[in-house]
Amino acid sequence: MDKESWTLSELAEETGLTARTIRYYIARGLVDGPEVAGRGAVYGRRHVYRLVEIQRLQSEGRMLAEIAAVDVDTTEMLQAVVMQQYEIAEGVVVNVRGDLAPWRVKQIRQALAKCAAELRNMADSSASE
Repeated sequence: MDKESWTLSELAEETGLTARTIRYYIARGLVDGPEVAGRGAVYGRRHVYRLVEIQRLQSEGRMLAEIAAVDVDTTEMLQAVVMQQYEIAEGVVVNVRGDLAPWRVKQIRQALAKCAAELRNMADSSASE
């Protein structure tokens, strides 16, 4: 990232978000307002980093209310992550972050159950051959 400042449209392009979404995040307090306001609004690197961080946290299943409570500086620190292990077949272990939203964990467990059943079916069919 060679740039130091972006317009709203450039920031949207850089992060893959829409300008409307960025304005919404600013209004909700998830992202600070522009460094220079008005028609020539200017956004800096910290805006890019924060928007990327919001996308990462959302992909982990975090809600916007949770993300709003996470300070930019704290997200950049290294944190120990608790992992949950699920053995879905002999020798097959899947690690899942332990700090995901409950609904996301439920989705993952359902998907892992399907995967485990498929692996059992494959093992049973190869054993009967």
